[in-house]
Amino acid sequence: MARILITDVTIFDGSGREPFAGEVLVQGNRIAKVAAGGFPSGTAADRVIDGCGATLMPGLVNCHGHPTYPNMGADFYSTGELPVEEHVYRTMHNVKAMLDAGFTASVNGSSAKTRLDIATRNEIDAGGIPGPRMRAATPEITVTGGLGDLRQYHMHHEGFAVVCDGPEEIRKFSRLMIREGADSLKLMISGDFFVHDTATGDMTVMQEDEIVACTSIAHIHKRRVIAHARTAEAVKRCVKHGIDLIYHANFCDEEALDLLEANKDRFFVNPAIGLTYTTLYEMADYGMPQEKAEEWGFKRELDGAIAVTKELHRRGVRVLPFGDYGFEWNPVGRDARDLELWQELMGFSAIELLTMATRYGGECFGDAVGLVAEGYLADLIVVEGDPLADVRILQDTDRIAMIMKDGAVYKEPRERQRQQAAAE
Repeated sequence: MARILITDVTIFDGSGREPFAGEVLVQGNRIAKVAAGGFPSGTAADRVIDGCGATLMPGLVNCHGHPTYPNMGADFYSTGELPVEEHVYRTMHNVKAMLDAGFTASVNGSSAKTRLDIATRNEIDAGGIPGPRMRAATPEITVTGGLGDLRQYHMHHEGFAVVCDGPEEIRKFSRLMIREGADSLKLMISGDFFVHDTATGDMTVMQEDEIVACTSIAHIHKRRVIAHARTAEAVKRCVKHGIDLIYHANFCDEEALDLLEANKDRFFVNPAIGLTYTTLYEMADYGMPQEKAEEWGFKRELDGAIAVTKELHRRGVRVLPFGDYGFEWNPVGRDARDLELWQELMGFSAIELLTMATRYGGECFGDAVGLVAEGYLADLIVVEGDPLADVRILQDTDRIAMIMKDGAVYKEPRERQRQQAAAE
Protein backbone atom coordinates (compact mmCIF):
# COMPACT_ATOMS: atom_id res chain seq x y z
CA MET A 1 0.00 0.00 0.00
CA ALA A 2 1.24 3.48 -0.89
CA ARG A 3 2.52 5.63 1.96
CA ILE A 4 2.01 9.41 1.81
CA LEU A 5 3.76 11.65 4.33
CA ILE A 6 2.28 15.13 4.89
CA THR A 7 4.81 17.44 6.52
CA ASP A 8 4.96 20.98 7.96
CA VAL A 9 1.31 21.38 8.92
CA THR A 10 -0.63 22.68 11.88
CA ILE A 11 -3.03 19.89 12.76
CA PHE A 12 -6.59 20.44 13.94
CA ASP A 13 -7.50 16.82 14.63
CA GLY A 14 -11.26 17.33 15.13
CA SER A 15 -11.30 16.17 18.75
CA GLY A 16 -11.74 19.66 20.17
CA ARG A 17 -8.16 19.97 21.39
CA GLU A 18 -6.03 22.93 20.38
CA PRO A 19 -4.13 22.63 17.07
CA PHE A 20 -0.52 21.47 17.13
CA ALA A 21 2.41 21.36 14.73
CA GLY A 22 3.02 17.91 13.31
CA GLU A 23 3.04 15.45 10.44
CA VAL A 24 0.66 12.77 9.21
CA LEU A 25 1.48 9.44 7.58
CA VAL A 26 -1.20 7.90 5.36
CA GLN A 27 -0.98 4.26 4.33
CA GLY A 28 -3.50 3.05 1.79
CA ASN A 29 -6.83 4.64 2.67
CA ARG A 30 -6.12 5.00 6.40
CA ILE A 31 -4.18 7.33 8.66
CA ALA A 32 -1.25 5.22 9.87
CA LYS A 33 0.29 7.68 12.32
CA VAL A 34 -0.01 11.25 13.57
CA ALA A 35 3.19 12.70 14.98
CA ALA A 36 3.18 15.89 17.04
CA GLY A 37 6.30 17.80 16.06
CA GLY A 38 7.15 15.39 13.26
CA PHE A 39 8.52 11.96 12.34
CA PRO A 40 12.18 10.98 12.55
CA SER A 41 14.27 11.96 9.54
CA GLY A 42 14.18 9.32 6.81
CA THR A 43 10.68 8.02 7.56
CA ALA A 44 9.79 5.80 4.60
CA ALA A 45 7.16 7.20 2.23
CA ASP A 46 6.30 6.83 -1.43
CA ARG A 47 5.37 10.50 -1.61
CA VAL A 48 6.01 13.51 0.58
CA ILE A 49 3.59 16.46 0.55
CA ASP A 50 4.92 19.70 1.99
CA GLY A 51 2.07 21.49 3.76
CA CYS A 52 4.05 24.75 3.83
CA GLY A 53 2.74 25.64 7.29
CA ALA A 54 -0.96 25.34 6.36
CA THR A 55 -3.71 23.83 8.52
CA LEU A 56 -4.47 20.14 8.11
CA MET A 57 -7.87 18.97 9.37
CA PRO A 58 -10.48 16.28 8.74
CA GLY A 59 -12.71 16.74 5.72
CA LEU A 60 -16.02 18.41 6.55
CA VAL A 61 -19.04 16.18 7.14
CA ASN A 62 -22.48 17.40 6.05
CA CYS A 63 -25.25 15.54 7.84
CA HIS A 64 -28.09 17.20 5.90
CA GLY A 65 -26.83 17.13 2.33
CA HIS A 66 -29.11 17.61 -0.67
CA PRO A 67 -26.86 17.05 -3.70
CA THR A 68 -29.82 15.91 -5.81
CA TYR A 69 -31.63 19.19 -5.20
CA PRO A 70 -30.91 21.14 -8.42
CA ASN A 71 -30.91 24.56 -6.69
CA MET A 72 -34.65 24.58 -7.19
CA GLY A 73 -37.11 27.44 -7.12
CA ALA A 74 -39.41 28.49 -4.29
CA ASP A 75 -42.48 26.82 -5.80
CA PHE A 76 -40.62 23.46 -5.74
CA TYR A 77 -42.15 22.54 -9.11
CA SER A 78 -38.86 22.93 -10.97
CA THR A 79 -37.47 19.72 -9.49
CA GLY A 80 -40.38 17.60 -10.64
CA GLU A 81 -40.34 19.20 -14.08
CA LEU A 82 -36.64 18.49 -14.58
CA PRO A 83 -36.21 15.38 -16.76
CA VAL A 84 -34.18 12.63 -15.16
CA GLU A 85 -31.39 12.86 -17.75
CA GLU A 86 -30.69 16.54 -17.01
CA HIS A 87 -31.20 15.89 -13.31
CA VAL A 88 -28.37 13.35 -13.29
CA TYR A 89 -25.97 15.95 -14.71
CA ARG A 90 -27.09 18.59 -12.19
CA THR A 91 -26.46 16.10 -9.40
CA MET A 92 -23.01 15.25 -10.76
CA HIS A 93 -22.12 18.96 -10.68
CA ASN A 94 -23.45 19.26 -7.13
CA VAL A 95 -21.51 16.35 -5.66
CA LYS A 96 -18.34 17.69 -7.27
CA ALA A 97 -19.09 21.13 -5.82
CA MET A 98 -19.44 19.58 -2.37
CA LEU A 99 -16.11 17.78 -2.61
CA ASP A 100 -14.43 20.90 -4.03
CA ALA A 101 -15.70 22.77 -0.95
CA GLY A 102 -13.96 20.31 1.37
CA PHE A 103 -16.93 18.06 2.21
CA THR A 104 -15.60 14.52 2.07
CA ALA A 105 -18.70 12.85 3.59
CA SER A 106 -22.44 13.50 3.49
CA VAL A 107 -25.45 11.99 5.22
CA ASN A 108 -27.99 12.96 2.61
CA GLY A 109 -31.25 14.47 3.81
CA SER A 110 -33.41 13.17 0.96
CA SER A 111 -33.32 12.37 -2.74
CA ALA A 112 -35.14 14.55 -5.25
CA LYS A 113 -35.97 11.50 -7.39
CA THR A 114 -36.58 8.01 -6.13
CA ARG A 115 -33.24 6.31 -6.88
CA LEU A 116 -31.07 9.33 -7.68
CA ASP A 117 -29.28 9.37 -4.32
CA ILE A 118 -28.65 5.63 -4.54
CA ALA A 119 -27.31 5.71 -8.10
CA THR A 120 -25.11 8.72 -7.33
CA ARG A 121 -23.64 7.07 -4.22
CA ASN A 122 -22.89 3.93 -6.21
CA GLU A 123 -21.17 5.83 -9.01
CA ILE A 124 -19.03 7.79 -6.54
CA ASP A 125 -18.07 4.58 -4.72
CA ALA A 126 -17.15 2.97 -8.05
CA GLY A 127 -14.84 5.88 -8.86
CA GLY A 128 -16.90 7.03 -11.83
CA ILE A 129 -17.53 10.59 -10.64
CA PRO A 130 -15.96 12.77 -7.93
CA GLY A 131 -17.97 13.41 -4.78
CA PRO A 132 -18.09 12.85 -1.03
CA ARG A 133 -18.72 9.44 0.47
CA MET A 134 -22.49 9.37 0.95
CA ARG A 135 -25.31 7.82 2.91
CA ALA A 136 -28.08 7.67 0.30
CA ALA A 137 -31.60 8.68 1.29
CA THR A 138 -35.12 8.11 0.07
CA PRO A 139 -37.23 10.96 -1.22
CA GLU A 140 -39.13 12.88 1.44
CA ILE A 141 -41.94 10.61 2.62
CA THR A 142 -44.86 12.97 3.20
CA VAL A 143 -48.63 12.80 3.61
CA THR A 144 -51.44 14.33 1.60
CA GLY A 145 -51.29 18.09 2.11
CA GLY A 146 -47.86 17.91 3.76
CA LEU A 147 -44.61 19.56 2.72
CA GLY A 148 -43.72 18.24 -0.71
CA ASP A 149 -47.27 17.32 -1.82
CA LEU A 150 -47.44 19.46 -4.95
CA ARG A 151 -50.50 17.79 -6.46
CA GLN A 152 -53.79 19.48 -7.19
CA TYR A 153 -57.15 17.72 -7.25
CA HIS A 154 -57.47 18.22 -10.99
CA MET A 155 -53.78 17.90 -11.87
CA HIS A 156 -50.77 15.82 -10.84
CA HIS A 157 -47.39 17.50 -10.29
CA GLU A 158 -44.16 15.64 -9.76
CA GLY A 159 -42.09 16.99 -6.92
CA PHE A 160 -39.31 16.10 -4.52
CA ALA A 161 -41.50 13.97 -2.23
CA VAL A 162 -43.50 10.74 -2.33
CA VAL A 163 -46.97 10.95 -0.80
CA CYS A 164 -47.91 8.00 1.41
CA ASP A 165 -51.02 7.93 3.59
CA GLY A 166 -51.49 5.41 6.35
CA PRO A 167 -49.18 2.75 7.76
CA GLU A 168 -49.57 0.29 4.88
CA GLU A 169 -48.48 2.75 2.19
CA ILE A 170 -45.53 3.91 4.27
CA ARG A 171 -44.53 0.36 5.16
CA LYS A 172 -44.59 -0.71 1.50
CA PHE A 173 -42.57 2.29 0.30
CA SER A 174 -40.03 1.80 3.10
CA ARG A 175 -39.50 -1.82 2.07
CA LEU A 176 -39.22 -0.80 -1.57
CA MET A 177 -36.51 1.76 -0.86
CA ILE A 178 -34.55 -0.62 1.36
CA ARG A 179 -34.69 -3.19 -1.44
CA GLU A 180 -33.33 -0.58 -3.86
CA GLY A 181 -30.40 0.23 -1.57
CA ALA A 182 -31.27 3.31 0.50
CA ASP A 183 -29.20 3.86 3.63
CA SER A 184 -31.71 6.27 5.21
CA LEU A 185 -35.48 6.72 5.13
CA LYS A 186 -36.73 10.31 5.43
CA LEU A 187 -40.04 11.26 7.08
CA MET A 188 -41.82 14.62 6.95
CA ILE A 189 -43.36 14.48 10.42
CA SER A 190 -44.06 18.21 10.70
CA GLY A 191 -44.93 20.85 8.16
CA ASP A 192 -43.03 23.93 7.07
CA PHE A 193 -43.80 27.60 6.62
CA PHE A 194 -43.32 27.25 2.87
CA VAL A 195 -46.64 25.39 3.07
CA HIS A 196 -48.28 28.37 4.67
CA ASP A 197 -51.84 27.10 4.83
CA THR A 198 -52.21 23.29 5.00
CA ALA A 199 -49.06 22.18 6.85
CA THR A 200 -47.16 25.01 8.51
CA GLY A 201 -43.97 24.64 10.51
CA ASP A 202 -45.87 24.52 13.79
CA MET A 203 -48.08 21.58 12.71
CA THR A 204 -47.36 17.89 13.31
CA VAL A 205 -48.92 16.34 10.20
CA MET A 206 -47.76 12.70 10.22
CA GLN A 207 -49.60 10.44 12.62
CA GLU A 208 -47.84 8.18 15.08
CA ASP A 209 -48.88 4.89 13.48
CA GLU A 210 -47.47 6.14 10.17
CA ILE A 211 -44.14 6.92 11.84
CA VAL A 212 -44.02 3.48 13.49
CA ALA A 213 -44.70 1.82 10.14
CA CYS A 214 -41.47 3.31 8.81
CA THR A 215 -39.24 2.97 11.87
CA SER A 216 -40.20 -0.65 12.53
CA ILE A 217 -39.20 -1.69 9.00
CA ALA A 218 -36.03 0.42 9.06
CA HIS A 219 -34.84 -0.99 12.36
CA ILE A 220 -35.42 -4.58 11.22
CA HIS A 221 -33.14 -3.92 8.25
CA LYS A 222 -30.64 -1.82 10.23
CA ARG A 223 -31.39 1.34 8.29
CA ARG A 224 -31.56 4.86 9.68
CA VAL A 225 -34.66 7.03 9.74
CA ILE A 226 -34.24 10.80 9.40
CA ALA A 227 -37.03 13.23 10.24
CA HIS A 228 -38.08 16.73 9.28
CA ALA A 229 -39.38 17.64 12.74
CA ARG A 230 -39.94 21.29 13.63
CA THR A 231 -42.54 20.93 16.38
CA ALA A 232 -42.06 19.76 19.94
CA GLU A 233 -44.49 16.90 19.36
CA ALA A 234 -42.61 15.77 16.25
CA VAL A 235 -39.32 15.76 18.19
CA LYS A 236 -40.89 13.73 21.01
CA ARG A 237 -42.10 11.15 18.49
CA CYS A 238 -38.57 10.96 17.06
CA VAL A 239 -37.13 10.18 20.48
CA LYS A 240 -39.89 7.71 21.29
CA HIS A 241 -39.45 5.75 18.06
CA GLY A 242 -35.67 5.89 17.69
CA ILE A 243 -35.23 8.45 14.90
CA ASP A 244 -31.73 9.49 15.85
CA LEU A 245 -31.09 12.24 13.27
CA ILE A 246 -33.58 15.06 13.76
CA TYR A 247 -33.75 18.03 11.42
CA HIS A 248 -34.74 21.50 12.65
CA ALA A 249 -36.40 21.02 16.09
CA ASN A 250 -37.16 24.76 16.15
CA PHE A 251 -40.08 24.66 18.53
CA CYS A 252 -38.94 22.25 21.26
CA ASP A 253 -40.67 22.67 24.60
CA GLU A 254 -39.08 21.78 27.94
CA GLU A 255 -40.23 18.16 27.74
CA ALA A 256 -38.65 17.71 24.29
CA LEU A 257 -35.40 19.31 25.47
CA ASP A 258 -35.33 17.03 28.52
CA LEU A 259 -35.89 13.94 26.36
CA LEU A 260 -33.05 14.87 24.02
CA GLU A 261 -30.74 15.58 26.93
CA ALA A 262 -31.58 12.27 28.60
CA ASN A 263 -30.71 10.48 25.34
CA LYS A 264 -27.86 12.72 24.20
CA ASP A 265 -25.58 9.80 23.35
CA ARG A 266 -28.11 8.49 20.80
CA PHE A 267 -29.46 11.56 19.04
CA PHE A 268 -28.19 14.30 16.74
CA VAL A 269 -30.01 17.55 15.97
CA ASN A 270 -29.38 19.48 12.76
CA PRO A 271 -31.24 22.84 12.81
CA ALA A 272 -30.31 23.80 9.21
CA ILE A 273 -30.56 27.52 9.89
CA GLY A 274 -28.89 28.52 6.61
CA LEU A 275 -32.09 28.10 4.58
CA THR A 276 -34.21 29.87 7.19
CA TYR A 277 -31.77 32.78 7.34
CA THR A 278 -31.51 33.22 3.57
CA THR A 279 -35.29 32.85 3.16
CA LEU A 280 -35.84 35.58 5.72
CA TYR A 281 -33.17 38.04 4.61
CA GLU A 282 -31.98 37.19 1.09
CA MET A 283 -34.94 35.89 -0.88
CA ALA A 284 -36.53 39.12 -2.09
CA ASP A 285 -35.22 38.59 -5.62
CA TYR A 286 -36.85 35.14 -5.67
CA GLY A 287 -40.34 36.29 -4.70
CA MET A 288 -40.16 36.39 -0.89
CA PRO A 289 -39.56 39.91 0.48
CA GLN A 290 -38.61 40.06 4.14
CA GLU A 291 -42.01 41.36 5.20
CA LYS A 292 -43.72 38.36 3.60
CA ALA A 293 -41.18 35.93 5.10
CA GLU A 294 -41.84 37.35 8.56
CA GLU A 295 -45.59 37.16 8.00
CA TRP A 296 -45.32 33.49 7.01
CA GLY A 297 -43.34 32.65 10.16
CA PHE A 298 -39.67 32.48 9.15
CA LYS A 299 -38.55 35.03 11.74
CA ARG A 300 -40.21 32.98 14.47
CA GLU A 301 -38.63 29.87 12.98
CA LEU A 302 -35.12 31.37 13.03
CA ASP A 303 -35.51 32.75 16.55
CA GLY A 304 -36.69 29.33 17.72
CA ALA A 305 -33.80 27.54 16.04
CA ILE A 306 -31.25 29.87 17.63
CA ALA A 307 -32.67 29.47 21.14
CA VAL A 308 -33.12 25.69 20.89
CA THR A 309 -29.69 25.04 19.35
CA LYS A 310 -27.90 27.02 22.05
CA GLU A 311 -29.86 25.26 24.79
CA LEU A 312 -29.26 21.78 23.34
CA HIS A 313 -25.54 22.51 23.09
CA ARG A 314 -25.51 23.67 26.70
CA ARG A 315 -27.13 20.38 27.69
CA GLY A 316 -24.54 18.31 25.81
CA VAL A 317 -26.71 17.22 22.87
CA ARG A 318 -24.73 16.92 19.64
CA VAL A 319 -25.89 19.70 17.32
CA LEU A 320 -24.66 19.76 13.73
CA PRO A 321 -24.12 22.63 11.28
CA PHE A 322 -24.84 22.60 7.52
CA GLY A 323 -27.96 21.45 5.73
CA ASP A 324 -30.76 22.41 3.35
CA TYR A 325 -28.53 23.86 0.66
CA GLY A 326 -29.95 23.11 -2.79
CA PHE A 327 -32.22 26.07 -3.56
CA GLU A 328 -31.80 29.01 -5.92
CA TRP A 329 -31.24 31.39 -3.03
CA ASN A 330 -29.27 28.84 -0.96
CA PRO A 331 -27.34 26.71 -3.47
CA VAL A 332 -25.26 23.57 -3.01
CA GLY A 333 -21.59 24.45 -2.53
CA ARG A 334 -22.18 27.32 -0.09
CA ASP A 335 -22.78 25.00 2.86
CA ALA A 336 -19.69 26.17 4.79
CA ARG A 337 -21.42 29.52 5.25
CA ASP A 338 -23.25 27.87 8.14
CA LEU A 339 -20.08 28.16 10.23
CA GLU A 340 -20.14 31.95 9.89
CA LEU A 341 -23.88 32.12 10.62
CA TRP A 342 -23.59 29.92 13.69
CA GLN A 343 -20.79 32.10 15.02
CA GLU A 344 -22.60 35.38 14.36
CA LEU A 345 -26.10 34.33 15.41
CA MET A 346 -25.38 31.89 18.24
CA GLY A 347 -21.92 32.82 19.49
CA PHE A 348 -20.23 29.45 19.02
CA SER A 349 -16.45 29.48 19.05
CA ALA A 350 -14.52 28.36 16.00
CA ILE A 351 -13.14 25.32 17.79
CA GLU A 352 -16.66 24.25 18.80
CA LEU A 353 -17.92 24.68 15.25
CA LEU A 354 -15.08 22.80 13.60
CA THR A 355 -15.47 19.97 16.11
CA MET A 356 -19.17 19.76 15.24
CA ALA A 357 -18.35 19.87 11.51
CA THR A 358 -15.83 17.02 11.75
CA ARG A 359 -15.93 14.78 14.82
CA TYR A 360 -19.67 15.04 15.54
CA GLY A 361 -20.41 14.77 11.84
CA GLY A 362 -18.30 11.63 11.64
CA GLU A 363 -20.11 10.11 14.62
CA CYS A 364 -23.40 10.81 12.87
CA PHE A 365 -22.11 9.43 9.54
CA GLY A 366 -21.27 6.21 11.32
CA ASP A 367 -17.81 5.38 10.00
CA ALA A 368 -14.20 6.21 10.88
CA VAL A 369 -14.31 9.76 9.54
CA GLY A 370 -14.12 13.17 11.19
CA LEU A 371 -10.83 12.83 13.08
CA VAL A 372 -7.16 13.04 12.23
CA ALA A 373 -6.27 9.95 14.23
CA GLU A 374 -4.58 6.61 13.74
CA GLY A 375 -6.84 4.08 12.02
CA TYR A 376 -9.29 6.65 10.70
CA LEU A 377 -10.07 6.94 7.00
CA ALA A 378 -7.75 9.37 5.28
CA ASP A 379 -10.33 12.04 4.43
CA LEU A 380 -8.29 15.20 4.92
CA ILE A 381 -8.11 18.79 3.76
CA VAL A 382 -5.25 21.26 3.94
CA VAL A 383 -6.35 24.88 4.35
CA GLU A 384 -4.24 27.96 3.66
CA GLY A 385 -4.57 30.10 6.76
CA ASP A 386 -6.11 29.41 10.15
CA PRO A 387 -9.85 28.55 10.09
CA LEU A 388 -9.86 28.76 13.89
CA ALA A 389 -8.99 32.44 13.56
CA ASP A 390 -11.54 33.00 10.78
CA VAL A 391 -14.07 30.29 9.90
CA ARG A 392 -15.00 32.21 6.75
CA ILE A 393 -11.80 30.88 5.15
CA LEU A 394 -13.63 27.59 4.57
CA GLN A 395 -16.08 29.32 2.22
CA ASP A 396 -13.22 30.09 -0.18
CA THR A 397 -12.42 26.98 -2.19
CA ASP A 398 -9.17 28.58 -3.38
CA ARG A 399 -7.98 28.50 0.23
CA ILE A 400 -8.50 24.74 0.36
CA ALA A 401 -5.03 23.83 -0.89
CA MET A 402 -5.42 20.04 -0.86
CA ILE A 403 -8.26 17.54 -0.63
CA MET A 404 -7.69 13.85 0.12
CA LYS A 405 -10.50 11.31 0.19
CA ASP A 406 -10.01 7.66 1.08
CA GLY A 407 -6.23 8.12 0.93
CA ALA A 408 -6.26 9.44 -2.65
CA VAL A 409 -5.30 13.02 -3.43
CA TYR A 410 -8.28 14.57 -5.19
CA LYS A 411 -7.02 18.17 -5.24
CA GLU A 412 -3.28 18.46 -5.62
CA PRO A 413 -1.39 20.74 -3.25
CA ARG A 414 -0.64 24.22 -4.55
CA GLU A 415 3.09 23.58 -4.96
CA ARG A 416 2.40 20.45 -7.00
CA GLN A 417 0.06 22.44 -9.24
CA ARG A 418 2.74 25.06 -9.81
CA GLN A 419 5.29 22.42 -10.68
CA GLN A 420 2.91 20.80 -13.17
CA ALA A 421 2.12 24.18 -14.75
CA ALA A 422 5.86 24.97 -15.07
CA ALA A 423 6.50 21.58 -16.68
CA GLU A 424 3.78 22.18 -19.24
